[in-house]
Amino acid sequence: MSVKRLREAMETLSRSALGEGERAELRAIAERLRSLLAEPDDEGIVGGSTAWTRVLQEVGRIAPTDATVLIRGETGTGREVVAREIHRRSSRATRPFVEVNAGALSGELAASELFGHERGAFTGAAERRLGRAELADGGTLFLDEIGDLPPAVQVQLLRFLQERRFERVGGTKTIRVDVRLVAATNRDLDRLRADGRFRDDLFYRLNVVPIRVPPLRERREDIPVLIRHFVDRHARRLGRRFDHIDRQCLAAAEEYGWPGNVRELANLVERAVILCPEPVFTFNPFAQAESAPPGGSQTSLHAIIRAHVLRAMKLCRGKIYGSDGAARLLGLPPSTLQSKLKSLGLSREDLG
Repeated sequence: MSVKRLREAMETLSRSALGEGERAELRAIAERLRSLLAEPDDEGIVGGSTAWTRVLQEVGRIAPTDATVLIRGETGTGREVVAREIHRRSSRATRPFVEVNAGALSGELAASELFGHERGAFTGAAERRLGRAELADGGTLFLDEIGDLPPAVQVQLLRFLQERRFERVGGTKTIRVDVRLVAATNRDLDRLRADGRFRDDLFYRLNVVPIRVPPLRERREDIPVLIRHFVDRHARRLGRRFDHIDRQCLAAAEEYGWPGNVRELANLVERAVILCPEPVFTFNPFAQAESAPPGGSQTSLHAIIRAHVLRAMKLCRGKIYGSDGAARLLGLPPSTLQSKLKSLGLSREDLG
């Protein structure tokens, strides 16, 4: 049975002549089955670069334990993929993997989302609802965007991490659960802590085992492999056929900085699979979204690289060094970028 049909069946049952407690239990069963049946996104597992292999080796060592994990990495690098892989390789693999976007939690609704509520606990609470922590019992609770968690909710989460127990909103019964917690963020938690926006004690509770997911610019040798993976996947789904991938396209993709990381690459390849004429697959990673579809007039690789470097320098207001410099944005050593500027014939006047 598909996840969609399962959900429809459970909704039908929940509207039947059942008691409040029975309906709540049915919803809990449906949620657990949904988390077990949902197919994971395996985008980030593809690749054999040194940087990515190191991450998977860390996952292999961490997964068999029940240690809390903090995954840090830029947007689009595959933090959720790593979290699911930790769950998949653990002894909890046959139990639920429940995901919560911590950044979307606020106020009273945050406590309800995490820990559930009893009927009449607040306006609109017409019946009992099980929270995500309870649904994840025996499995893994994944808190994404943990750096955006509001201060009030940080206190509630800290207590839960310390005791692994809670009360539903409006309830008095203490509920104990056995969950493995994995958190993730793209925020600079050290800076948030220094600014007083993230609790030190919560950070230390979460940061038992840290994992850094590298950006795509640090695993460039994986780019051709990822492109082939996405081309095959999207072409098969869309009923398209490509004999091979243009080499110049692959070379340009390896030069590009990929600020949106694997997610940006996946989206761009999907768009190109739709628009690119068969049988040779090609796309221009430097082109703006409103540019001509792939397969149109070809631009030389030198011109593509020059345009991209120029754009990066303008975005950084001509700055090369530092965390906000173009070298970091492009994933290049500053000295290499300076040499490239010279070889591309770019002057200060060009940088605006």
